Amino acid sequence: MAIPENNNTFSAGRVALVTGGASGIGAAVAERLVARGGHVVIADIDTDRGNAVAARIGAVFVRTDVGSLADNEAAVEAAVSRFGRLDVVHLNAGTTGRTAIGDGFDLDSYRNIVNVNLDSVVFGVQAALPHVRRGQGPGGQGSRERGSIVVTASAAALRPSIEVLYSATKSAVIGLVRSLAPVLRRDGVSIDALCPGLVDTPLIAGRRSAIAEAGIPVASAEQVADAFETVLGDERTGQAWLVMADRPVAPFPFAELPVPGAEKLINADQ
Repeated sequence: MAIPENNNTFSAGRVALVTGGASGIGAAVAERLVARGGHVVIADIDTDRGNAVAARIGAVFVRTDVGSLADNEAAVEAAVSRFGRLDVVHLNAGTTGRTAIGDGFDLDSYRNIVNVNLDSVVFGVQAALPHVRRGQGPGGQGSRERGSIVVTASAAALRPSIEVLYSATKSAVIGLVRSLAPVLRRDGVSIDALCPGLVDTPLIAGRRSAIAEAGIPVASAEQVADAFETVLGDERTGQAWLVMADRPVAPFPFAELPVPGAEKLINADQ
């Protein structure tokens, strides 16, 4: 696979953890980072696919239930124990709803989508933060490279969606990322969200024909990996990067909501 020019987005020797890396976007990102000379740990609940991807690209696989804080901590520990550090975390695991509010509402399905899409991000950041903080490189020496956390959200969180609960959880993820950004900045850690539209992954397997008939553009997982590298190479933090097949990758332009004194309050809390 031909890959774009690096532009110093991910240098050789850096260590990345990718959740949901057994297929789709996660597998494409993991393969890209290995191609850049990085060390990659794939964390996924799908043992067969995860091991297969890891063997194919030269990564390490750790069986991980991302909805478990203990499993997130174990995946992070596996990366640090194997490679001595952790630089980049891609919290990519996600699931669709398979339920909706109203007729047919299923409580277990609802709890699962919140757990996989939202709890996993909270748990992933919580587990990774002590290791991605800069100034805590190998041997306690500082590093000029910032630690980076990139979360896969969705374009469905930026507009009304028929996937109501999926959209709700991904909206929560974007809110979490935007609010965490100024808090984590002081630790030398950036956090951003990728917001893909439709992507050719197993999540849309049952709807491919309908999507094609509707004429909706579908991005490839490799295009999302391109966007991931764009995010790593950008100096900003707290952005929600829109990734669509028919337009350039760019941060979503949220309307500003000035609140007098808010910046002072954030700084005081830090």
